[in-house]
Amino acid sequence: MRILVWGLGYVGTVSAGCLADLGNEVIGVEPHHPKVKAINHGLCAIKEPGLQELVRATVESSHFRATTDGLNLIPQSDISLICVGTPNGANGRPRLDAIENVSRDIGRGLRHISHYHVVVIRSTVFPGTSRHLVRSILEEQSGKKAGEDFGLVMNPEFLREGSAVNDFHTPSYTIIGELDKHSGELVDRLYQKINAPLKHVTLEEAELLKITNNAFHALKVGFGNEIGRLCDHLRIDSHRLMELVCEDSKLNISPAYLRPGFAFGGSCLPKDLRFITYNARRLGIEVPILDAILYSNDLQVTLARLKLQEIGFKNVGVLGLSFKPGTDDLRESPIIRLIQDLWQDGFNVLVYDPDVNPTEMLGSNLAYLSRQLPQINDILCDSFEQMLTQCEVVVISQKRPGVLEAIQKFGQRLVILDLVRMTDHPERLMFKEYRGMSW
Repeated sequence: MRILVWGLGYVGTVSAGCLADLGNEVIGVEPHHPKVKAINHGLCAIKEPGLQELVRATVESSHFRATTDGLNLIPQSDISLICVGTPNGANGRPRLDAIENVSRDIGRGLRHISHYHVVVIRSTVFPGTSRHLVRSILEEQSGKKAGEDFGLVMNPEFLREGSAVNDFHTPSYTIIGELDKHSGELVDRLYQKINAPLKHVTLEEAELLKITNNAFHALKVGFGNEIGRLCDHLRIDSHRLMELVCEDSKLNISPAYLRPGFAFGGSCLPKDLRFITYNARRLGIEVPILDAILYSNDLQVTLARLKLQEIGFKNVGVLGLSFKPGTDDLRESPIIRLIQDLWQDGFNVLVYDPDVNPTEMLGSNLAYLSRQLPQINDILCDSFEQMLTQCEVVVISQKRPGVLEAIQKFGQRLVILDLVRMTDHPERLMFKEYRGMSW
């Protein structure tokens, strides 16, 4: 394939060199004349292990060259890969002038071609940039329609400085955010020799994934450093401690707890967070990441409350009272807090939880329930079906088998506020009007 790589900075040069090494004809488009001249002499100004050798070899084999003018090359090319920078402004806002300028050039080049050329964005951008900004510029400049006359794909890179060449050839996955299926299939061909799964997603999912991954990496570094500060004060080996944390692949280093949903609760997480942050303050150690977790958790309860206000129906049924199924431990259950808030808002609330039976509860757990929900005997239903007959909105706060089937059989019009992702349909993640259709 003939590929134009727009921008020969770090990402562009690595991508161009690696794609050329895979046997493609790659032309780097770069306005900086000295950089173009250096590339065409097999030289690379970017310090990255293995990249200089790669550039020299691919230039010598005629698979890679550079130019300052890519516009006239578009009619003879299959793909344009946009790899220009998107630096932050003073307020954190990304500067997109380079992407806009390149998109205009590509759009003008698309005017007079008859084949399906795919524009691939490799630069880091916020969701909506590809679909709205880049697409509109390309269509305006070309007079053509994306998805019909030319393609549009978001293909984020996950290249680490110091191991970028290896990361290109051995990624965890290759993400292809496609405007249309044909575009995605053409970009597939770039990566057929890469031994990694190809994941086809939407443009916006691909855009946000790159930013989310880096934010998660930053969070992990910050979290490790906060624990390190505490360890340093307590004369505990922080590296040994975190090695033990990372050895737990069942919960700690795993997908567990990384699925968006409702707030956490229970007897452990809130208590131990308060425990560690209190003692950090007592010792004079600042742990702002840990301090913010409970506040962030509370926002999930507020979001559910606002969603129910937005839906507008006043008769609400709640599936699940404890913080997770299989237990009647109600300590710090976030759904209890939500019910209290709904009462203040004038909602009528009914609850069904097969694990919670006040007549069988004893001691502090029963006392906690009585204090938090004194009306519990009036709002607790004997069955899920009983609750459905008296509500207009169902809040699902626990994953339980048979729930969606029971709602289907009920057959009447209900609104579902799904806080735990019972369905695999993303558009129904938070709430969806139910009219008897198949989930």
